[in-house]
Amino acid sequence: MTVSQLPEDCFALPPGVDWTPVDTALEFLRTRMTCVVGTEAVQIGNAEGRILAEPVIAIRQHPPATNSAVDGYAYAFDSLGDGQECRLRLLPGRAAAGKPHESGVPPGAALKVLTGAILPEGADSVVLEEGTVIEDGLVAFRRPRRKGLNARLAGEDIRAGDELHPAGRQLGAGDIGHLVAAGVDRVSVRNRLRVGVLSTGEELRQAGNAVAVEHVPDANRPMLLTMAERWGFEPVDLGISPDDIDETRQRLEEAVNRIDAIITSGGVSTGDEDHVSGMLAREASLNTWRIAVKPGRPLALAVWRKRPVFGLPGNPVAAFVCSLVFVLPALRVLAGSEWHMPQGFLVPAAFEKDKKAGRREFIRARLNDNGEAEAFRSEGSGLTTGLAWSDGLVELGDGAGKINRGDLVRYLPYSSFGI
Repeated sequence: MTVSQLPEDCFALPPGVDWTPVDTALEFLRTRMTCVVGTEAVQIGNAEGRILAEPVIAIRQHPPATNSAVDGYAYAFDSLGDGQECRLRLLPGRAAAGKPHESGVPPGAALKVLTGAILPEGADSVVLEEGTVIEDGLVAFRRPRRKGLNARLAGEDIRAGDELHPAGRQLGAGDIGHLVAAGVDRVSVRNRLRVGVLSTGEELRQAGNAVAVEHVPDANRPMLLTMAERWGFEPVDLGISPDDIDETRQRLEEAVNRIDAIITSGGVSTGDEDHVSGMLAREASLNTWRIAVKPGRPLALAVWRKRPVFGLPGNPVAAFVCSLVFVLPALRVLAGSEWHMPQGFLVPAAFEKDKKAGRREFIRARLNDNGEAEAFRSEGSGLTTGLAWSDGLVELGDGAGKINRGDLVRYLPYSSFGI
């Protein structure tokens, strides 16, 4: 199939735009992104985490036949008398799941059935075994409230031909069970989006190799690769590039046929050693967005060799937050899914803060035993302790305001970002 490509100028902001509000940036990304991966068919057992390329249609109904929801006795409701006490003749044998009874149930009779057993012809209701008394070949019980009690009707959950899921849905474990119940054994899915992750910086070293005082362990790349994998993408490690234009270019050139999108961290500002932005400015359609967000701010966006590039800040917290807020929804669309924003909810604040106007803020936070959001002790974007300490973010709006203890704030659990 033909795969779409992003136009070279898809990240270009309108003339005159300087500081970009978060909502403006998100809407701009939403309207510019398109799927860039092909499709393949996979067995349903290998489809967890994959994104559907086509709607999935039910092959068979579920339940496939009317069956019992409990262990008990099957009977025809209309054959019961008018009294409150019912007595039915107990038939020999029983019906079990996978072992239907060969004969039907005539009026005035009952047959023992186990959970999941197909109801024999003539029966439409089941009385719970614990509510019966067996005596002299009869089943005695109080008259039930309605017809069809404890019976699961054929096709009441799924009908053959129903659309089970639309294209663009990322399949979870519950979806797999749902599809299998409807007789689906293969699905058409998008190829996994291949996301390359490159760290840049003369000071960075692989974990374990930062032996000198001027060396810094590269925390961003393992973090971003892990996030990409959790999101269902195929992570591609592009390593660490020093502050050198030629080596940065070479690493990207070597990777171009192995990736569909690129995430870089560091080197995206306008300093002398910000070679990622320098190279992309000369060789691609670089647009450096100054996002009105904290932590973070510079977000370099480019299309290089027809691959979108997301240039994140170098500080780990800023890279983490910007990848959640901006990069994740864009990557989902590139991968063939729908644009998705995290689900948040209001909780009382367990902190105080004087919020300045001008930037939206995302504070590392966690819920305490009282359901209140505690804020991390510092807002420094280089403090990785807060990433491990927190279980979500508190989002504070663009305007100024005073947050007092007990005030309601919007809390975004990391689980709503898929991590």
